[in-house]
Amino acid sequence: MKTLKPYLYLLPCLGLLGLFVYWPIVYSGWLSIHQTNILNGRSRFVGLDNYLSLLGSDQFLHSLKVTFLLMLISVPPRLLLALALAHLLRESHLLARVLRSAYFLPYVTSSVAISVIWSWMFNTDIGFINMTLGAFGFAGLPWLQDVNLALVAVGVVAIWKQLGYDTLLFIAGLNAIPEDYYEAARLDRAGRWRLFKDITFPLVAPTTLFLLIVSVIDSFQIFTVVNVMTRGGPANGTDVLMNFLYYLSFTLFDISTGSALAVLLFLGLIAITLAKLAFARDRVNYDLS
Repeated sequence: MKTLKPYLYLLPCLGLLGLFVYWPIVYSGWLSIHQTNILNGRSRFVGLDNYLSLLGSDQFLHSLKVTFLLMLISVPPRLLLALALAHLLRESHLLARVLRSAYFLPYVTSSVAISVIWSWMFNTDIGFINMTLGAFGFAGLPWLQDVNLALVAVGVVAIWKQLGYDTLLFIAGLNAIPEDYYEAARLDRAGRWRLFKDITFPLVAPTTLFLLIVSVIDSFQIFTVVNVMTRGGPANGTDVLMNFLYYLSFTLFDISTGSALAVLLFLGLIAITLAKLAFARDRVNYDLS
């Protein structure tokens, strides 16, 4: 009974996880190998036909390309900015604490509200960004109407929303580095660049690896910002995978192909994560002692 008691306490949480997390994953896998009519609920087994149809779709390949481009636009600047801010805000004085809270606020703010506000800011005629450019003598840009600029605008919003989370984790990683290492290096007349290259960057690598994995997953799952700001346009220039999945499932009501895309996305992210962990196995040191 003693060994069973802890599991009884966990049972409500495990039940919720099973109902709202694991069962949808299993059901999506089942839908992906069936052709289902959501109007009458009838299904027939089709095997891998949904996957083959998806992989042969030009729109799927385009959405995959757009998602990779968004990842390249948003992930590297996001991590670099977060590490730079962490260096500036790692102190414990009042101003640093206030700024840490200010940078973290976007992370806990509604994505819909953020997307609406940034849509106004990127407005071609009355947007704050173009008004600021005009004040410095530059011409305004059609941020959300240009195929290339729209994806950049989405990337900027994605960076801004997640930056505070990354910064706080980097601060925790930096504060975990023993100060003795820096003192010994300074005695050897090491400059700031050598301190960063030989001490900070190697010892903050576990945090960097974790944030790299999380940020890549975030970039592949971005949907709300795209749906509110551009709806995948202009000319499908921001039609990321999640937006395409929404289009398949809730516009065309092809939930079987949509489920196949969800499964492919799930397996692809697992593969990318395992590849990064394998690459970093001998390059990341978790022992700071």
